[in-house]
Amino acid sequence: MPAQSTVNDIDRERCCETIVVVGNGMVGLRFCEKLVAADINRRFRIVTFCEESRAAYDRVGLTNFFAHRDAEKLILARKEWYESVGIELHIGDRAIQIDCERKSVRSMKGVQLHYDKLIMATGSFPFVPPVPGIQKQGVFVYRTIEDLEQIIAYSKKARTCAVIGGGLLGLEAAKAAFDLGMETHVIEFAPRLMPRQLDETGSKTLLRKIRNIGVHVHLNKSSKAVHGEGSIQRIEFNDGSSLDCDMLIVSAGIRPRDDLAKQSGLQLGERGGILVNDRLQTSDPHIFAIGECALHGGMIYGLVAPGYAMAETVAANFCGDDRAFEGTDLSTKLKLMGIDVASFGNYEAGPDISNSLTWEDPFSGVYKKLLFSLDGKRLLGGILVGAAADYGSLSVFAKTGAPLPCAPHELIMGSSKGSSALGGVDSMPDSAQICSCNNVTKAAICTALDEQNLESVAAVKSCTRAGTGCGGCMGLVTDLFQARMKAAGKVVNNHLCEHFAYSRTELFAIIKAKQLKSFADVLHHSGRGGQGCEVCKPAVASILAGLWNDFILKPEHQTLQDSNDRFLANIQRDGTYSVVPRVPGGEITPEKLIVLGVVARKYNLYTKITGGQRVDLFGAKVQDLRLDLGRTDRGGFRKRSCLRKVPANSEELRRDYLVSLRGPGFGGVRNSHRTPLQGRSFTA
Repeated sequence: MPAQSTVNDIDRERCCETIVVVGNGMVGLRFCEKLVAADINRRFRIVTFCEESRAAYDRVGLTNFFAHRDAEKLILARKEWYESVGIELHIGDRAIQIDCERKSVRSMKGVQLHYDKLIMATGSFPFVPPVPGIQKQGVFVYRTIEDLEQIIAYSKKARTCAVIGGGLLGLEAAKAAFDLGMETHVIEFAPRLMPRQLDETGSKTLLRKIRNIGVHVHLNKSSKAVHGEGSIQRIEFNDGSSLDCDMLIVSAGIRPRDDLAKQSGLQLGERGGILVNDRLQTSDPHIFAIGECALHGGMIYGLVAPGYAMAETVAANFCGDDRAFEGTDLSTKLKLMGIDVASFGNYEAGPDISNSLTWEDPFSGVYKKLLFSLDGKRLLGGILVGAAADYGSLSVFAKTGAPLPCAPHELIMGSSKGSSALGGVDSMPDSAQICSCNNVTKAAICTALDEQNLESVAAVKSCTRAGTGCGGCMGLVTDLFQARMKAAGKVVNNHLCEHFAYSRTELFAIIKAKQLKSFADVLHHSGRGGQGCEVCKPAVASILAGLWNDFILKPEHQTLQDSNDRFLANIQRDGTYSVVPRVPGGEITPEKLIVLGVVARKYNLYTKITGGQRVDLFGAKVQDLRLDLGRTDRGGFRKRSCLRKVPANSEELRRDYLVSLRGPGFGGVRNSHRTPLQGRSFTA
C-alpha cells in the first residue's frame, strides 16, 4: 500500500502536476529530495515506485554491510520522511508498463495512474558474462543487500573465492571476500587493475599493495567455463589454465537498465542506455532519464555524483530554472583494501595540452602523477595511489582551474618552507566545491557553521550533506571544520575518530584501567557504536599489543592489522618479504641455527648478519603466506608450517621447515607478538 500523505490525495491530483519516479535508488531519492526542496508552492504530487523490499539505501557504502550486518544503517530516508513531505512510496512494486500516448504507468501490483512527467531512474544491473556454467550454485553478483546476505551465508562453507572483475566494485567485492576469511583471487580481463581510473604505473603500484595483503590477482584472464557438480568447483580460462574455487563473485561492470524504456518505445543508444539531451529529456518530451540508465553525450555514468547532478538539473528545471547538464566531474577517492586510490580532473590529458610530474616510491608503495597546463600555472588532474591525503585540495584546484600559488613540483615534493604548498583549506575560494557528490561549496559549509552553530563534523554532514556520498571529501570537510572552530576561538576536540570520543592517550588509559582485551570490548565499553574504521582499528590494535602482549593474529585481532603486521614480515621493493627471527640476548642453540639454515636453503632465502647483529632472511614469497597452518617441533622450539596442500598427519609436514609469514614463527603463539616499539620479528 502506498504511504499516506499529509495532504489529501484527491485534492492534490486535481490541483497538482503528477510526477512519477520509476526507481527509488540513490539517484531517484535525490531527485525527490531536490524537487521537494525547490517546490515552494507545492505544485507537484510525487509518486515513486521502489522494486526492492526496502526504500533507497547507500549503495556506495554497501561494503560496510559486511561489518555491521544491519541494513537499516544504510537506509537514506525513513518512511516517515516520505510521508511528511507527501511522497507516495510504493515499496516492493515495480513499474512494468508505460503508455506514452495516454501518459499512464502501471505497476506489477496493479497500481495504475496518470502522470504529467515521468522520471526514469531505473539504474543498472550487473553484467554477467555468458560463460557456460555461470549459473551454478555458489556464483553471486555484488549489487544489493540481498546479494551480500547470500554471500555471507554461502561463505561459511567456502574456503576459496574468485572475483571476476578488477575495477572499483570488483576490488570492493574482493575485500569483502578476504575479510570473510576466504582465500581470494581477482580475475581481470585487462592487463591492469582499474583500467578506467589508473594509468599503467598507478595500476602496478596498486597491484603490488593488493598482493602484499594476500589477495591473488590474475591479469589478462578470460573465463571460458565454470565447472562443478551442481555448485562451482573450478574456473577454466581461455589460455588453458584453471583455478580451483568454491565460490565466485561476478563484478564485471554494469549495463543500463533500459528494458522498460525499450518496451515503451523510447529511443536507446546502440549499446544500450536511454538517450537524453542536455535537459535529460528522452525522445518523449514528458519523460526524463537520470542516473546509470541515461545515455548522455555517448556516455553512461557509473558514479553517484553525476547521477546526483542529473537529478538536481531536472528538479530545478521543473521549478522554473533553465539548466543544462553538460557532463560532470568524474573525480573519485576510495579506500580499496585499506589502500587509498584517487583520480581527479582530466587525469587522461594528453601531451598536446599538458605536462606531467610523477613520483613513485616503491618502498612505501606510493605513486603520484599530476598533470599541469603547458605553462605549469594550472593543475588539470592527477592520479594518487597509496597516499591521497592531498586529494581534496588538489581536486579543488583541478575543478576551478585557479592559478597555482606555488611551483608545480611543490605539489608533490612539498614547500621548501615546510608548509603546505597549497596553503590549506583557508586559501581556497568560497566558491570551491568541497563535496562533488552533493555539490557543497566551502561557502555553504562556512555559512552552516556560523548560522547554525554546528560543533562537530557529524553535524556538518547532517546539515550540509557534505561527505555523505562517496566520503572522499571527509578530510577536506574535517580540515575546514577545524579551521573555522579555531578561528572562532572554540576548542577543537582531539577525538580519535567518530567512533570514540577520546584521544588516543585517553583511550590507552581506559583500555588499561578496564582491562579490555579486544577491539569489540573497547568499542562496547567506550565507543559510540558502529564497527570501527581505518583510523581507530589500527590505533586500538597497537594499544592492545602494547598492553597485553597478545598474539596479534588471533581472529579477534587479525582484521585490525596492516599488511606487514598480518604477515609478520616486511615488504621489500621487489614484492617479496624479509623475516627477522628474534634471538633474545643474542643467545641461540646450535639446533636453532641449523633450523634457520635449513629454512633458508629450502626456500632459497638470501641470508645475512646485519650491523645490529641480527639474522635477516630475505626473498620469502607471498604465496607462502597462508592461514591454514599447522605446527611442529623442530630444533628445540615450535614453529608453523605451510599446509596449503599437506594433510596434518603427513610425513611432509614433519619434514617441512617453512616459517609461515602469517604465523607466529619461531617463538610459538604466546611469545610471538609485536608492540608499537618493536620490529616485525619472530622469537627464536
